[in-house]
Amino acid sequence: MKLFRYGDKGAERPAILDSDGRGRALDRIVDDIKADNISDEMLAHLREQDAESLPLIDEGERIGPCVADIQRFFCIGLNYSDHAAEAGMAVPEKPILFMKVCEPTGPNDTVRLPRGSSKSDWEVELGVVIGKGGRHIAQADAFEHVAGYCVVNDLSEREFQLEHGGQWVKGKSCDGFGPVGPYLVTRDEIADPQALSLWLDVNGERKQTGTSANMVFTVAQVISHLSQFMTLRAGDLISTGTPPGVGMGLKPQQFLKAGDEVRLGIDGLGEQQQIILSAD
Repeated sequence: MKLFRYGDKGAERPAILDSDGRGRALDRIVDDIKADNISDEMLAHLREQDAESLPLIDEGERIGPCVADIQRFFCIGLNYSDHAAEAGMAVPEKPILFMKVCEPTGPNDTVRLPRGSSKSDWEVELGVVIGKGGRHIAQADAFEHVAGYCVVNDLSEREFQLEHGGQWVKGKSCDGFGPVGPYLVTRDEIADPQALSLWLDVNGERKQTGTSANMVFTVAQVISHLSQFMTLRAGDLISTGTPPGVGMGLKPQQFLKAGDEVRLGIDGLGEQQQIILSAD
């Protein structure tokens, strides 16, 4: 299934794609796509519905973040060996964990540059949404805890991230730096999360092309690793790293400016598009 949320910010409603790729309202079945409603049991219930009998959604509706109440936005750094190389950093021996503490936003919402930004950058990433919490999860059991997958743009202000001391969270958490979606694609639709192509364009020019096969730590390894240190919860989002081609790694470096258009996508998970606005 491809689940999504539509409507004005703060008033989004749940929806599903039918067999013809048309959006259908789900609010007569479930109140929202949120942590309480993405268990295997609830997803099985939604899968049993006759989507074609549900009300059609206007194609012009805004799309919101695909899960309503993401409270914890985990990110894995330098998780593609070729990205680590372009960043001039060693391939990590253990997963590098940092957080984004900004509010997740819709996949096509505009992004306003933060005040004082000179090095805002793009990063297409595979997002993993936890559907069942757990601690000390074995790798072999990791996918039992996955509700589904989504596209994430891990927007990053590199000066804030790397030149202001402290942790990376400073450069990762600017307002609007968390586009998520358009869809929560349930795990049964993705046969192998380590065989997905990722891409990102800026102003129509391809910047990133990669495959999740090149992840240093697989989805299952990441879930297992994180769960050794904390209890994962339903609704947690894990963004699993980016392939090469970020602006920081280009020669010369290139960063986002007002008026830029960013498009990105992942096989089977949909596409995003953001217009970059000047700082306020």
